[in-house]
Amino acid sequence: MDHSTSLTRHIQAPPEKVWSVITDIPGSPATLSGVASVQLLTDGPYREGTRWKETRKMMGRSETVEMWVAEAEPNSSITVKANQGGADYTTHFSLVPKDGGTDLSLTLGAKVLKPTVGSRLLMLLFGRMGMAATRKALTKDLTEIAAKAESL
Repeated sequence: MDHSTSLTRHIQAPPEKVWSVITDIPGSPATLSGVASVQLLTDGPYREGTRWKETRKMMGRSETVEMWVAEAEPNSSITVKANQGGADYTTHFSLVPKDGGTDLSLTLGAKVLKPTVGSRLLMLLFGRMGMAATRKALTKDLTEIAAKAESL
């Protein structure tokens, strides 16, 4: 049982500046209004294997999720993974130079690891509402990433 959503935002900043914003994990609570806090779990620069716990507020509740960088191609693409609530989440960022700026694309995929009859029914009933709320939050994230990158 897979669900995904994709968004693209043109940012009037070069890929290097966009990259610096999306890889600034400690600074993400100051950039992204949906992120309440971050706790780094690894030391050193942003790279494959970087891990952190991120607390976000969505739909009136706070939730903390451990995340890690599965792939990182500087100034080009990032894949971030998380497992939460019986689902595997993959977020892929792609940075493409375009018209003097950057097209930042984000794709979020969710795969339920062991779907049950109950989880399938819940997804049928509430899946669209949850994905709509997620899409709205991701759109806001892209807007805030753009604002930060364009101000650098």
